Amino acid sequence: METNTPSNRKQKKRIKVLIVDDSSLVRNILSAGLDRDPGIEVVGVAPDPFVARDKIVKLRPDVMTLDVEMPRMDGVEFLRRLMPQYPLPVVMVSSMTQQGKRITIEALESGAVDFVSKPATNLQRGLEGMMLELLTKIKIASTANVSHWKEKRQFLPSERRLAAPKSLAESTDKVVAIGASTGGTEAIRTVIGLFPSAMSGVVIVQHMPPGFTKMFADRLNTICAMAVKEAETGDRIMPGRVLIAPGEQHMRVVRSGGVYKVTCEPGEKVCGHCPSVEVLMNSVAQHVGANSVGVMLTGMGSDGADAMVTMRNAGARTLAQDEKSCIVFGMPKEAYARGGAERLVPLEKISQQVINLLA
Repeated sequence: METNTPSNRKQKKRIKVLIVDDSSLVRNILSAGLDRDPGIEVVGVAPDPFVARDKIVKLRPDVMTLDVEMPRMDGVEFLRRLMPQYPLPVVMVSSMTQQGKRITIEALESGAVDFVSKPATNLQRGLEGMMLELLTKIKIASTANVSHWKEKRQFLPSERRLAAPKSLAESTDKVVAIGASTGGTEAIRTVIGLFPSAMSGVVIVQHMPPGFTKMFADRLNTICAMAVKEAETGDRIMPGRVLIAPGEQHMRVVRSGGVYKVTCEPGEKVCGHCPSVEVLMNSVAQHVGANSVGVMLTGMGSDGADAMVTMRNAGARTLAQDEKSCIVFGMPKEAYARGGAERLVPLEKISQQVINLLA
């Protein structure tokens, strides 16, 4: 008879992972790499979404890794069918091709929690780095709240875009600073997708590697009333424009005469990230102060929490996403607990509250 020893109790808490990839080689590599971690158990593998669907029902995994590009049905289409019926934390395994990046961004919009990139060069070292990143993101994903995808209808922001008060449209000296990480692509899309074209200038840090930030910005630009672009040094912050920090570059807001601009440059990681929300919000506190609004969205860790306190001390108004609507209630929780965020707000009410604070 099996006794309920501490080691047995620990085993029961292992994260059950299902691997979905059309390549048997990749399936074997991921399985071997993940099985080395005592906190993870690979409960199954699948070569395509059709086999995966049956194994999800049978094996009840805690997390699924999903290949981006597969024959018969790509990862995005599978997510769009899966998430409304069976919400499950998913980490995408992405190729570095342009198509792979595009599908990855669409997958994040369709319910994926995060992604890792397959190595393009230096396969041995690249695989080691990818596996370490994948292990970390699977553990984060296992804590993610994806229940809101149940029966969720995807909408275009234009279906319910907010109106801007005239006073807001006339303002050129207000800046909205937004920080996000895990689950942030969907949250950002929701918030800025509701902003009107006359909205004050917006600057955003979303933890994401190079290449993907431009793809993300370009994607948002096609569906938002505001113009969205990946930021470059010298870009002016102005009404109707959203600037997204490029991967592996810190973005800072500076004042140049009577206008605000951004600088973007590589640097050491701050709070574990580059770009860092901490760096962006500290610069907003210093150069914009009371003419700014800070928003902290879903994400793991505490990046930006202390800088949001600095923003508030400088006279800025601040909000953070509430726990119920967060994929991961880490960054908003820390921002609120440390006194940086004035209050916690459901995701779909943040846009209107930001507009109210600016106007």
